[in-house]
Amino acid sequence: MQKLETKFLSSLVKLMPGRNPEHTIRSGEALKGERFSFQLAFRNLHDRTFMQIKVTSPFGKALRVRETKLVPVDYTGVQFDDDVVDTKPGMYPDLLSELPADGWITATPEWGSLWFTVDVPESMKAGEYKITVALSRKWAIHPDAKYERERPVTFKLKVLDAVLPKQTLKFTNWFHSDCLADYYKVPVFSKEHWRIIENFMRCAGDHGINMILTPLFTPPLDTLVGAERPTVQLVDVKKENGNYRFDFSKLEKWIRLAKKCGIRYFEMAHLFTQWGARFTPKVMASVNGKEKRIFGWDVPAESKEYAKFLGAFLPELTDFLQRKRLQDKVYFHCSDEPYSEHLDTYRHDKQLMKRYLPNFKIMDALSHVEYYKQGLVTTPVPSETRLEEFLKAGMKERWTYYCCGPVVTYSNRFIHFPSSRNRILGALLYRYQIEGFLHWGFNFYYAGLSRYPVDPYRCSSCVGFFPAGDPFVVYPGPGGKPEDSIRHEVFYEGLQDMRALELAESQVGRTKVEKMLDALVPGGKLTMTAYPKGENAVLELRKKINQLIGNARKKRTPRH
Repeated sequence: MQKLETKFLSSLVKLMPGRNPEHTIRSGEALKGERFSFQLAFRNLHDRTFMQIKVTSPFGKALRVRETKLVPVDYTGVQFDDDVVDTKPGMYPDLLSELPADGWITATPEWGSLWFTVDVPESMKAGEYKITVALSRKWAIHPDAKYERERPVTFKLKVLDAVLPKQTLKFTNWFHSDCLADYYKVPVFSKEHWRIIENFMRCAGDHGINMILTPLFTPPLDTLVGAERPTVQLVDVKKENGNYRFDFSKLEKWIRLAKKCGIRYFEMAHLFTQWGARFTPKVMASVNGKEKRIFGWDVPAESKEYAKFLGAFLPELTDFLQRKRLQDKVYFHCSDEPYSEHLDTYRHDKQLMKRYLPNFKIMDALSHVEYYKQGLVTTPVPSETRLEEFLKAGMKERWTYYCCGPVVTYSNRFIHFPSSRNRILGALLYRYQIEGFLHWGFNFYYAGLSRYPVDPYRCSSCVGFFPAGDPFVVYPGPGGKPEDSIRHEVFYEGLQDMRALELAESQVGRTKVEKMLDALVPGGKLTMTAYPKGENAVLELRKKINQLIGNARKKRTPRH
């Protein structure tokens, strides 16, 4: 009698407790240089058992196997549409963990899954390759239990005869180094902290994040008014006899490390506070030999002393960046998400910055088009809900973002959303010819407004402040190494879809690609609010992209 049941699933399936997987697959296809993921669902029909996995494939170390684990979701929001996995708090699949050192995992009558990731080498020959999975079982309790081997199952991966082009999209997912110091209980910018930062930076770069939030001073973000986040300041400041001096040694180390991890662009943390641009960020300095805070919530943006400070600091910083040949790779921030009533304050702050940053781009996430129409910001980053409005106003460098919202209609990455709703963003970014995407939470492990640290393995909502999954896409794993989430891997699949669409465009033209995309939408036009929904629809979209690429290549290949 069969005791162990298995099914291959796509990466877009979220296997919820108590539900049976419906749509199974046995094969897939990928371009050379592409990362392809799939799952093997399993359950032991009659009891719990230990299970061991052995994989045979031609991919060697390019193939990785992890276990999908459930995490508690305490808050999913208050508004919902029909395109969700569920609306209730509970246990949801999200965490991807390395297999135990002894190689054994537990199988029960409830479905679990293994997550397979193949990084197809660019040098791989086109063709079909087999990934064979052999499972062995041993009764979990009896000391004399013998191994029982199940019949191997095989997944077929077809490698297409084309190479996935490099990513052109600028992508930043805000990196919070203070959260790493707090969670791992290490001193800020100690040797151990730098080691952990490198691990997390490397993971970010490996998932398409090629721009990093750089804390010149402690970022004035998501902080309760009057409170402080831990000091993570890359620029050392000295004030003696009313004059300022700056040391960029740690900043130089940060830049060097980021480049090593695949980061190409740097966004300098905001020089004024969030949601209003009314105050100055926390800045620590050695004042006549004593360390003290010289700016913060108690210093208004209009402060003459802060203007003097920026007048001393920014020229030296820009000179440093130009010496490092980073002038075209750096973006500055003024204030995050100012509202319409903050126009005058923002105007003052921006003019002060622009005085010293004439050759640098200044970008900000904001959703009021008046800021762009009045010329206050040349590189706005509007929410996907306001993107059309900014495009109609003539926005030149096209950026967009999402975060704690929108929660209905649009794409987002919340844990309670289906993976198809996460991945589809890649096609949408292509359709709108987006040049940059921003999200605030790569690894934010605090309660709302940074009031206190939380354990992200137990809380993924900032304690009910945002829908679960909004604050982070990686978990702080053992040994100072990040553990990925399903959402992190699937978002990267969306970025790869965008790159594949760009490849198709280079071969058949944009008109034909857009016609294909529109044909997959019931209304006949792909937009931020009308797009293919569900696992099958998004997999079909990618299949159509691959067909365009394949057919174009066949036409170029002469017959003999």
